Amino acid sequence: MATVNKSIEVDVPVSVAYNQWTQFETFPEFMNGVESVEQIDETALHFSTNVGGVKREYNAQIVEQVPDSLVSWASVDGPRNGGTVSFEPLDGGRTRVNVEIIWEPETLTEKAGSALGVDGMRVGADLDKFKKFIEVQGRETGAWRGTVSGGDVEDTGVEVNHMQAVDGDFGPSGVPTAIGMPSTDPDLAAPAAEDGFVDPARPHDL
Repeated sequence: MATVNKSIEVDVPVSVAYNQWTQFETFPEFMNGVESVEQIDETALHFSTNVGGVKREYNAQIVEQVPDSLVSWASVDGPRNGGTVSFEPLDGGRTRVNVEIIWEPETLTEKAGSALGVDGMRVGADLDKFKKFIEVQGRETGAWRGTVSGGDVEDTGVEVNHMQAVDGDFGPSGVPTAIGMPSTDPDLAAPAAEDGFVDPARPHDL
C-alpha cells in the first residue's frame, strides 16, 4: 500500500474550508483528472476520472464525517483505497487542511510513480488549486453539516447551497438560510464501477 500525506494553509475560516469539502460534486473544479462526481446519497459517491488518458469509474463511501473536523472515505469496489481530510483552525481565521491517502498501485506506471513521489506531487498540486479556489470565492458554494460514523448517518444536519440562494434566502446577518437535504430515491443505486481505480484525492492532483 502507498501512503501520501500533504497539508496546506488556506485564508478562510475552518467552517468555510470544511463546508466546501462536503460539496463533492465541485471536486472537478480543483482536482485534475476528476471529470465528475455524482453524490448518490449522504454517504455514497460515484467518481468518473480520466488520468493520463485512462478513463475509470468507481464508487466510494464516506465512512466518517464530523463538521469542521474531518471527512474520511473508502472505496467500495475496485482496488483498495481510502483517506482522510482533516481541518485545523489557525489564528487569524485561517485553516490548515491535512490530507492522508492510502491506496494500492496497480500498474507498473502507478508503482513507479508512487516510488518516485509523483502521487505526493499530484496531491500537493490539487491542494494548491483548492486554496486558490476557496480563497478567490471567499466562501463555500454550499455545505452539508451532517455527521457520519462507521458509514452510517447519525445526524443529517442541514444543507446550504449558496449557488441556489436568491433574494429572501438570506438571514439578518447575510448568511443564507438552510436548504433541507433533498430526499433520496430508495431505488437509486450507485452505478457499477469499471475495472481500475482512482483515488478522490489522487486522480487529479489532489
